[in-house]
Amino acid sequence: MRHLSTAVLLTSFALPSLGQTPATSPAPEGHSRHAPHQRLGTIVGRVTLADGQTPDHISVLVRGTTHGTTPEADGSFRLAAPAGWQVLKLSGLGYSAQEVTVEVLPGQTVTAAPQTLARGNRQLDEVTVTGNKTLNQRATAVGKLPVAPLDLPQATLTVERQVLEQQQVLHISDALVNAPGVYIMGATGGTQEEIASRGFAYTNNNTFKNGVRYNNAILPETSSLERLEVLKGSAAILYGNVAAGGVLNLVTKKPRFERGGSVGLRVGSFGLVKPTFDVYGALGASQKAAFRLNGSYERADSYRDQVKSNRIYVNPSVLFNLSANTTLLLEGDFLRDRRTPDFGIGAIDYVIQESRSRFLNTSDALNATQQTSATATLTTRLSDTWSVRAIGGFQRYDNELRSAARPTSINNGTMAALGTAGRPGYVPAHAKPSLFGNWGRNLQRTEIAENYYLAEVDLTGQFHTGSIAHVLLVGADADQYNTNTLAYRTQAYDSVNILDPSRKLGPPAGRTTGYDALGYATRTLGNTRRAGFYAQDLVSLLPNVKLLAGLRWSYQETPSDVYTYLATTGVATVAENRRYDNAFSPRLGLVYQPIKNTAVFASYSNSFSPNTGVDVTGNNLAPSIIDQYEVGLKNDLFNGALSANVTLYRIVNSNQSQTVLQNAPYYNPNFPSAQELAGEVTSKGLEVDVQSKPYLGWSMLAGYSYNNTAYTKSTLYPDGSRLRYNPAHTANLSVFYNFNGAFNEGFLRGLSVGATGYYVGDRLAGRNPRLVDPVTGAAGYNDAFKLIALPNYVLFDANVAYSYQRFTLRAKLANILNELSYNVHDDNSINPIAPRTYSATLSVKL
Repeated sequence: MRHLSTAVLLTSFALPSLGQTPATSPAPEGHSRHAPHQRLGTIVGRVTLADGQTPDHISVLVRGTTHGTTPEADGSFRLAAPAGWQVLKLSGLGYSAQEVTVEVLPGQTVTAAPQTLARGNRQLDEVTVTGNKTLNQRATAVGKLPVAPLDLPQATLTVERQVLEQQQVLHISDALVNAPGVYIMGATGGTQEEIASRGFAYTNNNTFKNGVRYNNAILPETSSLERLEVLKGSAAILYGNVAAGGVLNLVTKKPRFERGGSVGLRVGSFGLVKPTFDVYGALGASQKAAFRLNGSYERADSYRDQVKSNRIYVNPSVLFNLSANTTLLLEGDFLRDRRTPDFGIGAIDYVIQESRSRFLNTSDALNATQQTSATATLTTRLSDTWSVRAIGGFQRYDNELRSAARPTSINNGTMAALGTAGRPGYVPAHAKPSLFGNWGRNLQRTEIAENYYLAEVDLTGQFHTGSIAHVLLVGADADQYNTNTLAYRTQAYDSVNILDPSRKLGPPAGRTTGYDALGYATRTLGNTRRAGFYAQDLVSLLPNVKLLAGLRWSYQETPSDVYTYLATTGVATVAENRRYDNAFSPRLGLVYQPIKNTAVFASYSNSFSPNTGVDVTGNNLAPSIIDQYEVGLKNDLFNGALSANVTLYRIVNSNQSQTVLQNAPYYNPNFPSAQELAGEVTSKGLEVDVQSKPYLGWSMLAGYSYNNTAYTKSTLYPDGSRLRYNPAHTANLSVFYNFNGAFNEGFLRGLSVGATGYYVGDRLAGRNPRLVDPVTGAAGYNDAFKLIALPNYVLFDANVAYSYQRFTLRAKLANILNELSYNVHDDNSINPIAPRTYSATLSVKL
């Protein structure tokens, strides 16, 4: 079995177009290598892939010369070639190579016949290729169009597997340091990483795996990722009910016809042990079917006292070449995750009680999650102009949480905070002489079962009407969430002091004996159904002027039944709620390219976000209408060696919703999850994305983001009040050097070193003070809420890797400065960031 270098695996044998020299065979008979005095012509053409993938990783070579290139996202290519009869060779990893003969005339442009490459058992000798597409040339699957980002009026970002491996990514947060403007807004319970962008949370609606929504209440596995895609700003026309900040798509590793794989073992601080495996190849001797199977096991303790975790993950996939133009890709995903729920260290009167390790939950607390999904993607090329892609997806999500409630109502030394027996904040009489930091712990238990179904079909066409070129997308989708949420009664358990959790205080009268003693409270059956129809067209009005216009119609119905169990009899009463929403979501954008590698764009989009909750009287809330404006500049500089993009945006949400707080004066216990509309919210900011292609062993990623998300016409808060959790500033810089260049022989060959810096500044948590009485609307109201200013921090990580033959050893030192800050939800889930840690990974190619 031939072994492929890491670079080939990462670029799928994509050859550079910036003057780099590909490996070539001796010139065939009748052809000579290009000499400086030979006259040149130009060859243009188009290549498509039978499986519908973008062909920007296919190599196009003039056989017997050093002339080569890679196609654009739409398959078109252009390259210089010596005059005379030439043979073009088109090839790519996993595809059957094809050749086409062209007569090149000096000083003229000739068109090669269009070619379609089918999947095949393509074997390559070991070779190192360092070329790849620029940030503005890599089309994203989440964007649904076979178009380079340079031609789109929207900011996009792709983090490739090479970067994920170099930075030794363990969690999604490790990868998001490369995505300016996308950040972790919280880590509620320590069981998930809450992602946000441009002031808006990435809910389950905004997170995707292979183009299908997945439940992000669990930490996703990163060892299976091929790349991470971010489509910033509006995505409503493509996906309907999504939050305004953007969408995140995790793309997993795909089957290959060549046989290979790897096994690895990662160890690190706090007992981290993580073996991984990855195998792939053709099914038997077939050139019609290939598979891939990767997975991992992970167990770890934590820098947090008493916190532990373990997980098992398996990711199988099979690819079938049903015909020369049709493929079927089947993908599965299984994750079982068990960990200690951890709501952090607590705050007293909106002041964080600094600690990195203090643990406040019960010793038998558990968050157990199992997630299983299956996806089928059928792609067929109807002609050189039209292709169809159909997706069917299913996901099952099960979760059981047994945990103490969030640390709230912590005593600040006043008698008023004591509460009464059986209620939050209760402290028994014998503990009253020492009140500061006492907290009455309540137990909570929930069970969630969710089934998710998706069906989607997209028709894509690339054609001309006269001199005007079109890239047309027409599609429809429908999905459904079936949820069954069982909530148990919250009951008092005991009291502790958060500054010294070992100081156990006496339990209140009537305390529960544990999680199994909790009785049923409510069962909520939800059945959200959505459908949408959309069309958009990228029109090339002129060679350097493009217009993107589209419209989506979305429909959503959200029926739910809430069964409330009486504590005395256990008999349930049921309350039904039905709501129906529909809306049109337009999109309009203009791109102007004054020169080939520079684009200026502006766009507008409108979307709606159903507020699925009810108000304090049980009535449905009106949906929020969101307007988004975006302008930007995209550049590929120095012949594509460096990409530098700048984006400005403004997002206006007409009616921000939020949960009514239990201590609000109009809190209604009959609707404990009631929402309220807080008025208009405006998000505005700037993002800078910089990425380089590898050059003389060097590679670099950098970025900066500024965001201000604030109430601008609020019914509850003063204008200009910033929303919580969103950092005003982030900045990132990663630099790596690979010693595999021609001038680095001997023991240095195979060595790679790098460093990553990430800055997060000016964040708020706590609760926004209200200056308007939420009941009467009178001014001058003060409910004693406060905001918490979180510490700014800078993370510095160092990475080193060494490869020898089939073995690679990687080591990482993270948070070298041992910075301390927190991810905070309100003032009751305060989770410290990780301290200085190390890890090392040994992997072997099969």
